[in-house]
Amino acid sequence: MSEPRMHLPLAITQGDPAGIGPEIIVKAFRDAPQETRGCFVVGDVATMRRAASCVAGEGVVLPVLVLSHAQEALSCPPRCVPVLPIEASSLPPEPFGQLSARAGQMAGDAVVWAANAALRGEVAGLVTAPLNKAALSLAGAPYAAFPGHTELLQALAAKHQGLPVDQCPVRMMLANDELRVVLVSIHVSLRDALAAVTFENVLQSLLITHHALLPILGRAPRIGVAALNPHAGEGGLFGTEEQTIIAPAVAAARRQGVNASEPQAPDTIFMRARAQAGRDGEFDVVLAMYHDQGLIPVKYLGVDKGVNVTLGLPLVRTSPDHGTAFDLAGTGRADASSLIEAVRMAQLLGCLRRESGG
Repeated sequence: MSEPRMHLPLAITQGDPAGIGPEIIVKAFRDAPQETRGCFVVGDVATMRRAASCVAGEGVVLPVLVLSHAQEALSCPPRCVPVLPIEASSLPPEPFGQLSARAGQMAGDAVVWAANAALRGEVAGLVTAPLNKAALSLAGAPYAAFPGHTELLQALAAKHQGLPVDQCPVRMMLANDELRVVLVSIHVSLRDALAAVTFENVLQSLLITHHALLPILGRAPRIGVAALNPHAGEGGLFGTEEQTIIAPAVAAARRQGVNASEPQAPDTIFMRARAQAGRDGEFDVVLAMYHDQGLIPVKYLGVDKGVNVTLGLPLVRTSPDHGTAFDLAGTGRADASSLIEAVRMAQLLGCLRRESGG
Protein backbone atom coordinates (compact mmCIF):
# COMPACT_ATOMS: atom_id res chain seq x y z
CA MET A 1 0.00 0.00 0.00
CA SER A 2 1.26 3.49 -0.80
CA GLU A 3 2.24 5.90 1.95
CA PRO A 4 -0.93 7.31 3.60
CA ARG A 5 -1.46 11.00 2.92
CA MET A 6 -2.94 13.05 5.72
CA HIS A 7 -5.75 15.47 4.85
CA LEU A 8 -6.36 16.23 8.50
CA PRO A 9 -3.77 16.53 11.28
CA LEU A 10 -3.21 13.59 13.62
CA ALA A 11 -3.26 14.30 17.35
CA ILE A 12 -0.76 12.67 19.73
CA THR A 13 -1.69 13.06 23.39
CA GLN A 14 1.32 13.59 25.66
CA GLY A 15 0.32 10.97 28.23
CA ASP A 16 1.37 11.25 31.87
CA PRO A 17 3.92 14.10 32.02
CA ALA A 18 5.86 12.26 34.74
CA GLY A 19 6.37 9.21 32.51
CA ILE A 20 8.17 8.45 29.26
CA GLY A 21 5.35 9.60 26.97
CA PRO A 22 6.73 13.09 26.21
CA GLU A 23 10.22 11.68 25.57
CA ILE A 24 9.15 9.00 23.11
CA ILE A 25 6.99 11.57 21.32
CA VAL A 26 10.03 13.82 20.82
CA LYS A 27 12.06 10.83 19.63
CA ALA A 28 9.32 9.98 17.13
CA PHE A 29 9.41 13.49 15.66
CA ARG A 30 13.22 13.34 15.59
CA ASP A 31 13.71 9.84 14.21
CA ALA A 32 10.62 9.40 12.00
CA PRO A 33 10.01 12.75 10.30
CA GLN A 34 8.08 11.17 7.42
CA GLU A 35 5.74 9.23 9.67
CA THR A 36 5.09 12.21 11.96
CA ARG A 37 4.43 14.70 9.17
CA GLY A 38 1.09 16.34 9.88
CA CYS A 39 1.08 15.20 13.52
CA PHE A 40 0.98 17.43 16.58
CA VAL A 41 1.08 17.00 20.34
CA VAL A 42 -1.83 17.83 22.61
CA GLY A 43 -0.23 18.76 25.89
CA ASP A 44 1.87 21.07 27.98
CA VAL A 45 4.55 23.19 26.30
CA ALA A 46 6.94 23.19 29.29
CA THR A 47 6.68 19.41 29.59
CA MET A 48 7.47 18.91 25.91
CA ARG A 49 10.41 21.31 26.04
CA ARG A 50 11.85 19.40 28.99
CA ALA A 51 11.40 16.17 27.05
CA ALA A 52 13.20 17.65 24.05
CA SER A 53 16.15 18.47 26.31
CA CYS A 54 16.19 14.93 27.74
CA VAL A 55 16.55 13.28 24.35
CA ALA A 56 18.86 15.83 22.74
CA GLY A 57 21.28 14.07 20.43
CA GLU A 58 24.68 15.49 19.53
CA GLY A 59 23.82 18.64 21.42
CA VAL A 60 20.80 19.41 19.21
CA VAL A 61 17.49 20.07 20.94
CA LEU A 62 14.43 19.81 18.71
CA PRO A 63 12.49 23.08 18.72
CA VAL A 64 9.00 23.04 20.17
CA LEU A 65 6.53 25.01 18.05
CA VAL A 66 3.44 26.32 19.81
CA LEU A 67 0.32 26.00 17.65
CA SER A 68 -2.84 28.07 17.84
CA HIS A 69 -4.92 25.60 15.82
CA ALA A 70 -4.56 21.93 14.99
CA GLN A 71 -4.64 22.60 11.25
CA GLU A 72 -1.30 24.42 11.50
CA ALA A 73 0.38 21.04 12.04
CA LEU A 74 -0.04 20.20 8.35
CA SER A 75 2.42 22.95 7.37
CA CYS A 76 5.02 22.48 10.11
CA PRO A 77 8.57 21.70 8.99
CA PRO A 78 10.14 18.33 9.87
CA ARG A 79 12.27 17.71 12.98
CA CYS A 80 10.34 20.00 15.25
CA VAL A 81 7.69 19.21 17.86
CA PRO A 82 4.39 21.00 17.20
CA VAL A 83 2.41 21.39 20.44
CA LEU A 84 -1.14 22.61 20.87
CA PRO A 85 -1.57 23.64 24.51
CA ILE A 86 -5.14 23.14 25.65
CA GLU A 87 -4.70 25.38 28.67
CA ALA A 88 -2.27 28.12 29.63
CA SER A 89 0.01 27.17 32.51
CA SER A 90 2.96 28.84 34.20
CA LEU A 91 3.63 25.86 36.47
CA PRO A 92 6.82 23.82 36.04
CA PRO A 93 6.59 20.27 34.63
CA GLU A 94 5.61 17.49 37.00
CA PRO A 95 8.57 15.67 38.64
CA PHE A 96 9.71 12.55 36.78
CA GLY A 97 8.48 9.22 38.01
CA GLN A 98 6.03 10.47 40.63
CA LEU A 99 2.31 9.87 40.90
CA SER A 100 0.29 13.05 41.13
CA ALA A 101 -3.27 14.19 40.65
CA ARG A 102 -2.12 17.03 38.41
CA ALA A 103 -0.30 14.63 36.10
CA GLY A 104 -3.41 12.46 35.87
CA GLN A 105 -5.56 15.51 35.18
CA MET A 106 -3.23 16.73 32.42
CA ALA A 107 -3.15 13.30 30.76
CA GLY A 108 -6.93 12.96 30.93
CA ASP A 109 -7.58 16.47 29.64
CA ALA A 110 -5.40 15.84 26.59
CA VAL A 111 -7.32 12.67 25.74
CA VAL A 112 -10.69 14.38 26.14
CA TRP A 113 -9.66 17.28 23.89
CA ALA A 114 -8.23 15.03 21.17
CA ALA A 115 -11.14 12.58 21.23
CA ASN A 116 -13.72 15.34 20.95
CA ALA A 117 -11.75 16.92 18.09
CA ALA A 118 -11.74 13.55 16.31
CA LEU A 119 -15.46 13.07 16.90
CA ARG A 120 -16.10 16.51 15.38
CA GLY A 121 -14.00 15.59 12.35
CA GLU A 122 -11.29 18.16 13.07
CA VAL A 123 -8.43 15.65 13.32
CA ALA A 124 -7.82 12.34 11.57
CA GLY A 125 -7.61 10.46 14.86
CA LEU A 126 -5.50 10.23 17.97
CA VAL A 127 -2.44 8.36 19.15
CA THR A 128 -2.32 8.22 22.92
CA ALA A 129 0.99 8.16 24.76
CA PRO A 130 0.86 6.13 28.00
CA LEU A 131 -1.01 7.45 31.00
CA ASN A 132 -0.82 6.11 34.52
CA LYS A 133 -4.07 4.59 35.75
CA ALA A 134 -3.31 5.38 39.39
CA ALA A 135 -2.60 9.04 38.55
CA LEU A 136 -5.81 9.17 36.52
CA SER A 137 -7.69 7.95 39.57
CA LEU A 138 -5.96 10.50 41.81
CA ALA A 139 -7.25 13.25 39.50
CA GLY A 140 -10.76 12.59 40.80
CA ALA A 141 -13.96 13.18 38.87
CA PRO A 142 -14.57 12.50 36.10
CA TYR A 143 -11.38 10.51 35.49
CA ALA A 144 -11.45 8.33 38.59
CA ALA A 145 -14.40 6.46 37.08
CA PHE A 146 -12.32 5.14 34.18
CA PRO A 147 -9.69 2.37 34.47
CA GLY A 148 -7.87 3.66 31.40
CA HIS A 149 -7.94 5.15 27.91
CA THR A 150 -10.33 2.62 26.40
CA GLU A 151 -13.14 3.13 28.87
CA LEU A 152 -12.76 6.93 28.80
CA LEU A 153 -12.90 6.98 25.00
CA GLN A 154 -15.92 4.69 25.01
CA ALA A 155 -17.77 7.10 27.30
CA LEU A 156 -16.86 10.12 25.17
CA ALA A 157 -17.98 8.38 21.98
CA ALA A 158 -21.25 7.31 23.56
CA LYS A 159 -21.94 10.86 24.77
CA HIS A 160 -21.18 12.28 21.32
CA GLN A 161 -23.66 9.87 19.74
CA GLY A 162 -26.29 10.39 22.42
CA LEU A 163 -26.15 6.73 23.40
CA PRO A 164 -25.82 4.85 26.68
CA VAL A 165 -22.30 3.56 27.15
CA ASP A 166 -23.40 -0.06 26.80
CA GLN A 167 -24.68 0.73 23.32
CA CYS A 168 -21.22 1.85 22.20
CA PRO A 169 -19.27 -1.41 22.61
CA VAL A 170 -15.52 -1.34 22.06
CA ARG A 171 -12.74 -3.90 22.11
CA MET A 172 -8.98 -3.72 22.53
CA MET A 173 -6.77 -5.16 19.80
CA LEU A 174 -3.02 -5.60 20.30
CA ALA A 175 -1.07 -6.10 17.10
CA ASN A 176 2.47 -6.44 15.86
CA ASP A 177 4.04 -7.83 12.68
CA GLU A 178 3.46 -11.40 13.83
CA LEU A 179 0.23 -11.54 15.80
CA ARG A 180 -3.10 -9.76 16.31
CA VAL A 181 -5.20 -10.36 19.41
CA VAL A 182 -8.63 -8.99 20.37
CA LEU A 183 -9.93 -9.25 23.94
CA VAL A 184 -13.45 -10.08 25.09
CA SER A 185 -12.92 -8.09 28.32
CA ILE A 186 -10.30 -5.52 29.24
CA HIS A 187 -9.37 -4.01 32.61
CA VAL A 188 -11.30 -6.08 35.13
CA SER A 189 -10.33 -8.64 37.76
CA LEU A 190 -9.82 -12.21 36.60
CA ARG A 191 -12.96 -13.25 38.48
CA ASP A 192 -15.00 -10.59 36.65
CA ALA A 193 -13.31 -11.47 33.35
CA LEU A 194 -14.48 -15.06 33.64
CA ALA A 195 -18.00 -13.85 34.33
CA ALA A 196 -17.77 -11.66 31.22
CA VAL A 197 -17.45 -14.69 28.95
CA THR A 198 -21.09 -14.68 27.92
CA PHE A 199 -22.81 -15.51 24.64
CA GLU A 200 -23.55 -11.83 24.04
CA ASN A 201 -20.01 -10.63 24.76
CA VAL A 202 -18.33 -13.29 22.66
CA LEU A 203 -20.70 -12.71 19.73
CA GLN A 204 -20.26 -8.96 19.97
CA SER A 205 -16.48 -9.36 20.06
CA LEU A 206 -16.53 -11.51 16.93
CA LEU A 207 -18.71 -9.01 15.05
CA ILE A 208 -16.59 -6.01 16.08
CA THR A 209 -13.40 -7.82 15.07
CA HIS A 210 -14.85 -8.86 11.71
CA HIS A 211 -16.06 -5.37 10.79
CA ALA A 212 -12.85 -3.67 11.98
CA LEU A 213 -10.41 -5.91 10.08
CA LEU A 214 -12.47 -6.33 6.90
CA PRO A 215 -11.33 -2.99 5.35
CA ILE A 216 -7.73 -3.51 6.51
CA LEU A 217 -7.39 -6.98 4.96
CA GLY A 218 -9.77 -6.47 2.05
CA ARG A 219 -11.52 -9.72 2.96
CA ALA A 220 -13.20 -11.37 5.89
CA PRO A 221 -10.56 -11.99 8.58
CA ARG A 222 -9.85 -15.53 9.71
CA ILE A 223 -10.63 -15.33 13.42
CA GLY A 224 -9.16 -17.96 15.68
CA VAL A 225 -11.22 -18.27 18.85
CA ALA A 226 -9.31 -19.14 22.00
CA ALA A 227 -11.10 -21.39 24.45
CA LEU A 228 -11.46 -20.40 28.07
CA ASN A 229 -10.50 -23.71 29.67
CA PRO A 230 -7.43 -25.95 29.30
CA HIS A 231 -7.63 -28.22 26.23
CA ALA A 232 -10.77 -26.28 25.18
CA GLY A 233 -12.60 -27.97 28.04
CA GLU A 234 -11.71 -31.52 26.91
CA GLY A 235 -15.31 -32.28 25.99
CA GLY A 236 -16.65 -30.87 29.24
CA LEU A 237 -14.18 -32.54 31.62
CA PHE A 238 -12.42 -29.23 32.42
CA GLY A 239 -15.34 -26.85 31.99
CA THR A 240 -18.38 -26.44 29.80
CA GLU A 241 -18.12 -22.80 28.67
CA GLU A 242 -16.83 -23.90 25.26
CA GLN A 243 -19.94 -26.00 24.65
CA THR A 244 -22.58 -23.79 26.25
CA ILE A 245 -21.30 -20.26 25.48
CA ILE A 246 -18.41 -19.90 23.06
CA ALA A 247 -19.37 -22.42 20.35
CA PRO A 248 -22.97 -21.13 20.15
CA ALA A 249 -21.65 -17.56 19.81
CA VAL A 250 -19.33 -18.70 17.00
CA ALA A 251 -22.26 -20.36 15.24
CA ALA A 252 -24.33 -17.19 15.50
CA ALA A 253 -21.46 -15.11 14.14
CA ARG A 254 -20.96 -17.48 11.22
CA ARG A 255 -24.59 -16.99 10.27
CA GLN A 256 -23.73 -13.29 9.88
CA GLY A 257 -20.76 -13.95 7.58
CA VAL A 258 -17.98 -14.10 10.16
CA ASN A 259 -15.12 -16.52 9.45
CA ALA A 260 -14.47 -17.81 12.97
CA SER A 261 -13.08 -21.09 14.24
CA GLU A 262 -14.51 -23.38 16.86
CA PRO A 263 -12.97 -22.79 20.34
CA GLN A 264 -9.31 -23.82 20.17
CA ALA A 265 -6.91 -24.87 22.92
CA PRO A 266 -5.52 -21.59 24.29
CA ASP A 267 -2.02 -22.97 24.84
CA THR A 268 -1.45 -23.53 21.09
CA ILE A 269 -3.72 -21.14 19.19
CA PHE A 270 -1.35 -18.19 19.43
CA MET A 271 1.51 -20.20 17.93
CA ARG A 272 -0.77 -21.29 15.11
CA ALA A 273 -1.81 -17.69 14.43
CA ARG A 274 1.72 -16.28 14.48
CA ALA A 275 3.09 -15.10 11.13
CA GLN A 276 6.83 -15.53 10.72
CA ALA A 277 9.57 -16.05 8.15
CA GLY A 278 7.40 -14.86 5.29
CA ARG A 279 4.65 -17.34 6.18
CA ASP A 280 1.15 -16.29 7.18
CA GLY A 281 -0.32 -17.72 10.32
CA GLU A 282 -3.35 -19.99 10.33
CA PHE A 283 -5.48 -17.09 11.60
CA ASP A 284 -5.43 -13.34 10.95
CA VAL A 285 -6.41 -12.57 14.52
CA VAL A 286 -7.10 -14.43 17.76
CA LEU A 287 -10.07 -13.64 19.97
CA ALA A 288 -8.88 -14.11 23.56
CA MET A 289 -11.32 -14.57 26.40
CA TYR A 290 -9.55 -12.26 28.88
CA HIS A 291 -6.76 -9.69 29.20
CA ASP A 292 -3.70 -11.71 30.16
CA GLN A 293 -4.61 -14.71 28.01
CA GLY A 294 -4.22 -12.49 24.97
CA LEU A 295 -1.61 -9.95 25.98
CA ILE A 296 1.07 -12.27 27.32
CA PRO A 297 1.76 -13.87 23.92
CA VAL A 298 1.75 -10.51 22.11
CA LYS A 299 4.08 -8.87 24.61
CA TYR A 300 6.36 -11.90 24.72
CA LEU A 301 7.11 -11.23 21.06
CA GLY A 302 8.31 -7.74 22.05
CA VAL A 303 6.61 -4.53 23.09
CA ASP A 304 8.80 -2.39 20.81
CA LYS A 305 6.59 -3.08 17.78
CA GLY A 306 3.26 -3.65 19.48
CA VAL A 307 0.31 -1.33 18.82
CA ASN A 308 -2.94 -1.06 20.74
CA VAL A 309 -5.96 -0.28 18.55
CA THR A 310 -9.40 0.42 19.98
CA LEU A 311 -12.03 -1.28 17.82
CA GLY A 312 -15.65 -0.17 17.65
CA LEU A 313 -15.14 3.57 18.16
CA PRO A 314 -16.42 6.12 15.62
CA LEU A 315 -12.86 7.48 15.51
CA VAL A 316 -9.31 6.24 15.02
CA ARG A 317 -7.33 5.59 18.19
CA THR A 318 -4.03 3.76 18.57
CA SER A 319 -1.37 3.69 21.26
CA PRO A 320 1.98 2.06 22.01
CA ASP A 321 1.90 -1.31 23.72
CA HIS A 322 3.55 -0.28 27.00
CA GLY A 323 3.06 1.88 30.04
CA THR A 324 4.54 5.03 31.56
CA ALA A 325 7.80 3.38 32.72
CA PHE A 326 8.39 5.82 35.58
CA ASP A 327 11.79 4.22 36.23
CA LEU A 328 13.01 5.36 32.78
CA ALA A 329 11.41 8.81 32.77
CA GLY A 330 13.93 11.60 32.31
CA THR A 331 16.78 9.33 31.23
CA GLY A 332 16.25 9.71 27.49
CA ARG A 333 16.60 5.92 27.10
CA ALA A 334 12.97 5.01 26.39
CA ASP A 335 12.33 3.30 23.04
CA ALA A 336 9.95 5.12 20.68
CA SER A 337 9.47 2.19 18.26
CA SER A 338 6.01 1.23 19.49
CA LEU A 339 4.80 4.84 19.35
CA ILE A 340 6.08 5.22 15.79
CA GLU A 341 4.24 2.02 14.83
CA ALA A 342 1.10 3.42 16.49
CA VAL A 343 1.40 6.59 14.38
CA ARG A 344 1.77 4.53 11.21
CA MET A 345 -1.26 2.44 12.11
CA ALA A 346 -3.36 5.52 12.90
CA GLN A 347 -2.49 7.08 9.56
CA LEU A 348 -3.43 3.90 7.71
CA LEU A 349 -6.72 3.55 9.59
CA GLY A 350 -7.49 7.23 9.08
CA CYS A 351 -7.03 6.88 5.32
CA LEU A 352 -9.17 3.72 5.21
CA ARG A 353 -11.90 5.44 7.20
CA ARG A 354 -11.84 8.44 4.87
CA GLU A 355 -11.96 6.25 1.75
CA SER A 356 -14.93 4.31 3.12
CA GLY A 357 -16.77 7.50 4.04
CA GLY A 358 -16.63 6.69 7.75
